[in-house]
Amino acid sequence: MRNAGFRSAGAGALAGLAGGLVFGGVMALIGYLPTVAALVRTDSPVVGFAVHLLIAAIIGSVFGALVAGQRELLFWGLAYGVLWWFLGPLTLLPVLLGRTVAWDVSTAQALIPSLLGHLAYGAVTAAALALLRGGERQFRPGLVVRASTAGLLAAPVLGIGWNGLIVGALVGVSYAVVFGDRDEGTGPALVRGAAFGFAWWVLAAVTIAPLLDARGLDWTSAAVRAAVVSLPGYLLLGSGTALLTCWLGGLSRAVFSDDVRHAFEGRLAGGRVISIWHGVIAGLAGGVIFTGVMVAVGFLPVVAALVGSESAVVGLVIHLLISQVVGVTYAVFFRRRSFDPASGVGWGVSYGFLWWVLGNLTLLPVLLGAEPRWSGAGLALAFPSLVGHLAYGAVLGLLYQRLEERVGPWHLTRSEATAARAAARREQTLSAAPALWSLIACVALLIPILVS
Repeated sequence: MRNAGFRSAGAGALAGLAGGLVFGGVMALIGYLPTVAALVRTDSPVVGFAVHLLIAAIIGSVFGALVAGQRELLFWGLAYGVLWWFLGPLTLLPVLLGRTVAWDVSTAQALIPSLLGHLAYGAVTAAALALLRGGERQFRPGLVVRASTAGLLAAPVLGIGWNGLIVGALVGVSYAVVFGDRDEGTGPALVRGAAFGFAWWVLAAVTIAPLLDARGLDWTSAAVRAAVVSLPGYLLLGSGTALLTCWLGGLSRAVFSDDVRHAFEGRLAGGRVISIWHGVIAGLAGGVIFTGVMVAVGFLPVVAALVGSESAVVGLVIHLLISQVVGVTYAVFFRRRSFDPASGVGWGVSYGFLWWVLGNLTLLPVLLGAEPRWSGAGLALAFPSLVGHLAYGAVLGLLYQRLEERVGPWHLTRSEATAARAAARREQTLSAAPALWSLIACVALLIPILVS
């Protein structure tokens, strides 16, 4: 066991060096290496690069040890990069240089290039560690066709044109190559797709687009703020691609496979009708909590405008009805996917964030006869609604999980159901699910920094 831990840490250190080389190149371009060199009382970029690589190898070894048992690493790497952006340049670096911690929005905005560099570090470190681990991934042409088709079908969210179609196809193909054929259910696929869409926004809209426009690597806060208008589109593109890939895969299995075992695996909850009622109750509870935010910002009349009214009471009724409908979709999409309160809150918060993008930023203005509120100003104005959606999702996911836990399947005793749920919880912990929850929460918290 100890030797395995040392091997994981050693592989992580090598992977961290690979990520550090990429990140170091970015730091050289943005002129940040002298700041790192100040840790050893010099301002030499060469010394700063050496110190940076040493730090990259150390935190890479920690990453290797932490994810030793994980089956997929991309989202763990991205979440780890965001964590070290907060711990490093915002916290530890100022303290080591004799300053106060930089926990204010203006400083965080100035360090957006460092945030993007940390994301690149996390992604490259995760990819390098996966290569060092080895393992075989079967190439499945059918999956690539399904995923690329899904990307093309979802591409119109970025606008009609060749650019959108090309990006959609690339997102679909890369989704198939990176994740393989996953039978994980609609809800987790939606969340995975949103996180993948965020990664593609950083890669395509923030990084590649300026390079193609001959602007170089333009990771300034102003450039990122200008690119944020496409962030909701990439989030929806990723979710749509994952959703359609999941559904097309299910259709393919239903049509071409006679193995029905997957239809009975992991049934740790009661019947579908009971689950839907649980979704109604949990959605209503989340809607009541969300109402406090809507009253505080005076948003209920806007909701009432959906039925041609300006009454706050009518808006409250419509809001609670929508909350229950969303709760029902959560019950349909995430049934048998939360096995403890942490996973319930994780999936719920992630789903609440998705509904902020799909509902408040997109469907609501369109239904009211306006354009989607995807601009930086629109996202900034919608931030109180984001807080409400996150609170709604947390209550929805937690209450739904607690209700589902009380109703076991008829064919299992209570002890058997508890053991099966514990095994499923362990399996979920070894997947990317906790990293997905963390990354979606980080994206939500970064919104004020990206748009202010």
